[in-house]
Amino acid sequence: MRRRVCARVRSGLRAVRAWPIWELPGGAVLFILLVIAGYVGAVAAAAGTANVTLTDLGLFAALLVCIAATVELTKRGGENAGVIKDVYAVWELPVAILLPPLFALLAPLVQYGLTHLRVRRIPPHRRTFTIAAVGLSYGAVSVLFHWAAAQQSPGAVLDSRVHVTVWLLAVAAAAIVRWALNEALVLPAIKASDPAMRIRDMLFARDRIQNDVAESCVAVLVTLSIAISPLTIIFSLPFVTLLQRSVRHAQLVNASRIDSKTGLLNAGTWEREAASEVARAVRTRTPLALVLIDIDHFKLVNDLHGHLAGDKALRAIAHTFHIFLRDYDLAGRFGGEEFALLLPQTSATDARQIAERVRKHIAAMPISVDDDPATEPLQVTVSVGVAALGVSWERTTGSQLTDLLAGADSALYRAKHAGRNQVWMVTDTATVGARGGLGKSADVSVNHQ
Repeated sequence: MRRRVCARVRSGLRAVRAWPIWELPGGAVLFILLVIAGYVGAVAAAAGTANVTLTDLGLFAALLVCIAATVELTKRGGENAGVIKDVYAVWELPVAILLPPLFALLAPLVQYGLTHLRVRRIPPHRRTFTIAAVGLSYGAVSVLFHWAAAQQSPGAVLDSRVHVTVWLLAVAAAAIVRWALNEALVLPAIKASDPAMRIRDMLFARDRIQNDVAESCVAVLVTLSIAISPLTIIFSLPFVTLLQRSVRHAQLVNASRIDSKTGLLNAGTWEREAASEVARAVRTRTPLALVLIDIDHFKLVNDLHGHLAGDKALRAIAHTFHIFLRDYDLAGRFGGEEFALLLPQTSATDARQIAERVRKHIAAMPISVDDDPATEPLQVTVSVGVAALGVSWERTTGSQLTDLLAGADSALYRAKHAGRNQVWMVTDTATVGARGGLGKSADVSVNHQ
């Protein structure tokens, strides 16, 4: 009997150690566990003090039906990977404002539980953490709003235009606080899991800001309408459907621009945006450089370690660009193992220095090929070709990007031919090799005279 119990305990411990959460950095694991523990404690505390009425239960049930309907709409379109953008705040903000805090804590549990069952299954620790973070943000807003409302005279909320205005502003402020609390809880865990991720890009991307503002405005209006009459839930659902479709459209547009394996611009998008940048540089007489980067012996990496290891190498190199490039530089995946960087406001000398720093970083960077820490990490090198606009400029700019690409490609070929793991650069006057040697470059000129 004791042996069977011990065997079950050991089996349980092995199952726990196999959870994906333990693959994260220690700080991220601790933060996730603390947020989940705080959520469980908040639910227990709210349940012990809640004063629930049948009217509250009826309104909560109606809003849960709307949440379930929104989940089903999400199922049709699919839930995007990574950081998930949804429109559930339209239904959950009324829960936080109009019902006791316990319901605000429980609504995300229902929403993400249905999403996990009906839309897409992801590692349980990620889903649980999301429930905890969203629940705590709504719960905190609910407590603050009800406390503030208790300081006012009862029954005076919707008695006059002045009270309606004050109430609307208070709900809008609650929506802003909820957003800030949610981001404050979610982003540290994401950053700890992926240090290369730039929080500024996530928070202040134009499409994301527009969607967040639209969602919050609709949530405030829906909250007001439900406060006047719960029957308006029926009329609100079609508007939320349209909002969800607009968010989905923005996600699809963004996905069409991005290479799925690396998160960089895909080749078509990179070329379109690069052409605009080159035309602007020619028009304003400002320096600009183009860098082509090719992974050395990439086919051998795939043959020896498998395509999954090759994909990890691609992602690791893409993350390197975030370290060395500026916000307005353009980085794209230009081919199977080739990347293209466009560096506005960058001279030929500076571009070559940047390329050299990128090359050295990649050569020294260990890339984990699987989850076994005993497996020797993979290391790759890259060859780099750099081309820069010259000191004189053409009036017609249609061929400048083509010339730059041809020049960088020729420099890349020379780096490969000279032994790989090197940076070569061409301008309209010279070719600079790995050790700074000069050569003729008439065949790779990027400036017509």
